[in-house]
Amino acid sequence: MANPLSTLGIVHTAISLAPVAAGLYGFGRYGAIVPSTRSGKIYLATLILAVLTSAGLSSTGGFNAGHALGLVTLAVVAGSLAVDRLAFVGRLKPYLTALGLSFSYFLLIVPAIAETLKRLPASQPLASGPESPIVQTTLLVWLVIFLSGLSVQAYLIHRRAAATARAPRSH
Repeated sequence: MANPLSTLGIVHTAISLAPVAAGLYGFGRYGAIVPSTRSGKIYLATLILAVLTSAGLSSTGGFNAGHALGLVTLAVVAGSLAVDRLAFVGRLKPYLTALGLSFSYFLLIVPAIAETLKRLPASQPLASGPESPIVQTTLLVWLVIFLSGLSVQAYLIHRRAAATARAPRSH
């Protein structure tokens, strides 16, 4: 039988669903997670809460790979938001911001895949841990989806920039 969730685990899981939904909404509506939109703000706030609540969870009794992944995710988000203030990156700003925030979404889903497959169905979980073939295969599929999404985002950013450059300027 699957390991039962603690109260903190249940709270963490509930909080973690919000950035998943907000990120999906942002991708569907804007083609990216846009920090200035309502969905972008919800994504960022609940992602931070999800990482913070994960700090109290540990199957090993101490700091683990999941905690490290949370710290990496926070660093990626901080870097993505900081890019907008860096003049030297020039026209790369929208690409770097989109890449970083999309990568944070990718990182958000990685432990969700492993934990879900390790716990469901409750009577006989599909995986025993992160090394299980089904987890590894699902993560590979998730990586392909992520890389494909990045390609689409880069194309859309390029297309918007080209359209803006072609637009007549009023004096």
